[in-house]
Amino acid sequence: MSDPTPGERTEAARRGENPAVVRRMASGWAVMCDWQRLPGYLILLADPIVPSLNDLDAPARQRFLADMALLGDALLAATDAVRVNYQILGNKDPFLHAHVCPRYAWEEPRLRVGSTALYDKSAGPFFDPARDRELMVRIGVAIDDLTRRDGRGT
Repeated sequence: MSDPTPGERTEAARRGENPAVVRRMASGWAVMCDWQRLPGYLILLADPIVPSLNDLDAPARQRFLADMALLGDALLAATDAVRVNYQILGNKDPFLHAHVCPRYAWEEPRLRVGSTALYDKSAGPFFDPARDRELMVRIGVAIDDLTRRDGRGT
């Protein structure tokens, strides 16, 4: 069986059946990425489900991009990440989703300055609801704190 698509993951989040959900956001769902070698690696799943950023009207586009930035700010607050990388691809999975990836000083230098594609993702570690619960809570608290402090909507 193949991995679920971002669209299938969004449907599962709507049903309350996606254990990787960190928060419902204004534009979709913040979920933990399957691969967690870089702790806190998040995916923002668009809801409603659309093929690409260009399929959203201007206000929905702004919400999605603002939510991406909010997740990055939350990762900086909740982890020891030194920066956050953002990617919207969609070539393989034609469902709008964004990768929000913390980067750490402890990464091997050659990997730290490159794309996460340089990592052997088959080596894991992979999302584990029990192991990652505390980090998910910290990220959620950071989202809530930033939202209250800055008046951002989620």
